Amino acid sequence: MAIMPSPPRIRQTSTGGDGDDDLLPPTEHYSLEAPTTWYESLSSLAAPAKEPYSSSSASHDRPVRVYADGIYDLFHFGHARALEQAKKLFPNTYLLVGCCSDEITYTYKGKTVMTEAERYESLRHCKWVDEVIPDAPWVITQEFIDKHNIDYVAHDSLPYADASGAGKDVYEFVKAIGKFKETKRTDGISTSDIIMRIVKDYNEYVMRNLARGYTRKDLGVSYVKEKQLRVNMGITKLREKVKEHQEKRIISKGGSS
Repeated sequence: MAIMPSPPRIRQTSTGGDGDDDLLPPTEHYSLEAPTTWYESLSSLAAPAKEPYSSSSASHDRPVRVYADGIYDLFHFGHARALEQAKKLFPNTYLLVGCCSDEITYTYKGKTVMTEAERYESLRHCKWVDEVIPDAPWVITQEFIDKHNIDYVAHDSLPYADASGAGKDVYEFVKAIGKFKETKRTDGISTSDIIMRIVKDYNEYVMRNLARGYTRKDLGVSYVKEKQLRVNMGITKLREKVKEHQEKRIISKGGSS
């Protein structure tokens, strides 16, 4: 038995105003030239306006660009801990680290042990660092902040005298505009401390490197100083041999008794 299709339903025009057709929206509201109110509302919800970053409404989709800077000579775990703190300031942080060049460092602070290339490369191997900015400025400016889209600057809160003469504190400007975030220094370790340890035991380090084959020119010592140190090395070795011989005699006497 064949099934006949149902006849198409024809919409009847309401004249009394109390039919179901009154519940339907007017036909002209579906015109492409005149969008309906509900369509406009959905359009506005589909593309909300982007708001600038604020710490109270942090978004995991938007990395916070934090900047830290320094000389980073003889890179040590104190440096790494400071950068770790900067990296962990926000749940989603992109850490930029600026490192000053040899020229600007020699001008305002003094000679470094490591070259700028060595200092840049040391930073690149730190797991907390996302990007290294070579030849960083001595004092941070608004122009530099805008260029690198920096949200905050991280450093310890101690005032750093501005040797360039631009201000009293290197971080005076970023503190004034509310973009400064404090990190803590690690006690007992610094580049200056490491250098002082080397200076304190200078003769010992020179003697050790002379014994390893370095020349006095490599070590920057005079001819007289080299001879003096080599004599000291000879005396030290002699003392060690005497001490070793005495210990052997004591052990042998103890065994024979």
